[in-house]
Amino acid sequence: MNEKNSLGLNLCFKEHNNPIKLFEEWFNKAKKTEINDPNAFAVGTVNKNGFPTVRMVLLKDFDKNGFVFYTNLNSDKSKAIRNTSKISMCFHWKSLQRQIRIVGVASKVSKKEADDYYNSRAYGSRIGAWASKQSSILKLRQDLYKSIEEFKKKYPNKNNIPRPEHWSGWRIKPKEIEFWLDGQNRIHERLKYIRLTKKWKKVLLSP
Repeated sequence: MNEKNSLGLNLCFKEHNNPIKLFEEWFNKAKKTEINDPNAFAVGTVNKNGFPTVRMVLLKDFDKNGFVFYTNLNSDKSKAIRNTSKISMCFHWKSLQRQIRIVGVASKVSKKEADDYYNSRAYGSRIGAWASKQSSILKLRQDLYKSIEEFKKKYPNKNNIPRPEHWSGWRIKPKEIEFWLDGQNRIHERLKYIRLTKKWKKVLLSP
């Protein structure tokens, strides 16, 4: 007999009143089962013309204050965030048949956080942050390679490459977090946390 928790859900939902704790447990499980990039998630934004756009990015940090990813501040996603800071996220772990959907508000991380993460990256990735004008039209691929070589000459010391001002991170402070588990005959299990003033409210959703 399949045991359930007090809400009638699979025991993997646990009994946490704080969704960040449940996210941490699901995420740690995904690290053991996903072949590639368990920290990959789809991030959805709305551009100045009102069109929603979605792309995959990598989660680099999370805590009670939100979920962090890094990018070029001149990229389409960053421009969209400046247009409206309301944002959505979706993790899908096929190996676990689980999904987590998050909606929240994005804000830039501190300079220290951005510096610390930037300096932890591989040399080539740090050079790439300088060389690539992300989302801009590229006439020839060779132009990008040329730019990379130019910045390698400019910053030959692998231990001393300053972070570009146009490269930083966004922190998404969640307003709602939904945990989803695949169910037989598409009778999925869904648990949603809604942020109130000082605590989280839990509700069940129909599949």
